[in-house]
Amino acid sequence: MHYVVLVALLSACVLADVQPQYYSFSPAVGSGSGTSYSLTGEGRITAVRVWELNSNYIYGVQFRYGNIWSPIVGRQSGIPQEIELHEDEAIVQISGKYASYIQSVVFTTNEGRTLQAGQPSGRSFNMYPDNSKAELRFISGRYNRAFTSLGAHWAVVNQPYVNQQSNHTALA
Repeated sequence: MHYVVLVALLSACVLADVQPQYYSFSPAVGSGSGTSYSLTGEGRITAVRVWELNSNYIYGVQFRYGNIWSPIVGRQSGIPQEIELHEDEAIVQISGKYASYIQSVVFTTNEGRTLQAGQPSGRSFNMYPDNSKAELRFISGRYNRAFTSLGAHWAVVNQPYVNQQSNHTALA
């Protein structure tokens, strides 16, 4: 298990032009049954979609990295909740509730905006980076009909990104 985490860490650092000394990991919460997943991409996260069904469990998550949407982890059930990040905005905290499944999730940005999905019942969790300049890079965990566990990977990104509205390139 530790080998898998180490490989994921090194892959993330290489793919994302991340300085390894600024990487941190928030260990997975939840029961952890089912199939493992890792939701990654290149560059910064610029938007997030979360699927819940009837204000219930978290069924699916998708990130947009730059202009490219990642594959959906899980499934599309119900209406997605979505947040599009502003230029220089980043996800700096993930919190929520869990029991056998991830009951709810809240993505919070450095501008104080949030995306909330699910039913807030169960045990609480709160994830954030060790370095104050780091942001969410990817998530990993397990899935069995709905999300059964969720972990967060944080890093400082040293890569330019493109703002969709103005096509202006900014440096991170």
